[in-house]
Amino acid sequence: MPLVESLPVRADTAQWSVWGTVARIVVTDPARLAEATDLVKAELAAVDRACSRFRPDSELSRAGGRPVRISPVLRDLMAAALRAAEETGGAVDPTVGGALCGLGYDRDFASLTGRTAPPSVRIFPSPDWRSVRLDEDGLELTVPDGVLLDLGATAKAVTADRAAARVAASLDVGVLVALGGDIATAGPAPDGGWQVLVRDRPGDPSCTVRLPAGAALATSSTAGRVWGRTGELLHHIVDPRTGRPAERVWRTVSVAAFTCLRANTLSTAAIVAGRRAPELLRDVPSRLVGRDLDVRRLGGWPS
Repeated sequence: MPLVESLPVRADTAQWSVWGTVARIVVTDPARLAEATDLVKAELAAVDRACSRFRPDSELSRAGGRPVRISPVLRDLMAAALRAAEETGGAVDPTVGGALCGLGYDRDFASLTGRTAPPSVRIFPSPDWRSVRLDEDGLELTVPDGVLLDLGATAKAVTADRAAARVAASLDVGVLVALGGDIATAGPAPDGGWQVLVRDRPGDPSCTVRLPAGAALATSSTAGRVWGRTGELLHHIVDPRTGRPAERVWRTVSVAAFTCLRANTLSTAAIVAGRRAPELLRDVPSRLVGRDLDVRRLGGWPS
């Protein structure tokens, strides 16, 4: 899915700007589009209240230093983030919020456009997802003092999964929900499957794939969310080992799976893995675009 949206908007389609990207939904019954849009927007609003690090009134912003009771929404988001961290050996780590702030990503991404962040002199704890505690019931969250959480690597994918499932269950339709590069589907697919254009920026290599009902696709990019800091250009995928943006071995990594969370976990981990990404994804349907725009397909990704 292009991160710069250029696809047609038909009677079965709605799209709007959110979280510094584009939300897009497609339904198999155009008569249910307005209802589906309302359901997706409600899901987006609930997630924003739960885990935005740019809202002082979000649940996530209030967590720190002592156990706090959390909502079922934040419980699901935190559980997903910690599971992704464990499955990737810490490559996808929700405790990189401090590192991102230190790099200048300390406000909503739309506010970074055209801004050059000054060098940071603030000191943040090294990322370590194991320092965060979610109790057995998932109702109490403990974040150590000084640790800033950022769920950006997983929350958008979980939201796509949640929103698609909610629309399909509530309206009995097939639906595709795309939040930037995170795409989830639920319910019956159109004849021939969901057609998805895979491309990051205009002029990049592109291809169209067909997703079966219930499939998901995620694309992680080192070119999509970038901003300037004195003397350098930065991107938003942090390598927890260094607290710096991951080396730009890959321009984009796209992964297909049966949840968007799983697809995004692997695509983000592959960006962090750099040259080791093909080993990580060797059995996974995936498409890697290098810095020089060469394309590598793995795991049965169609040619």
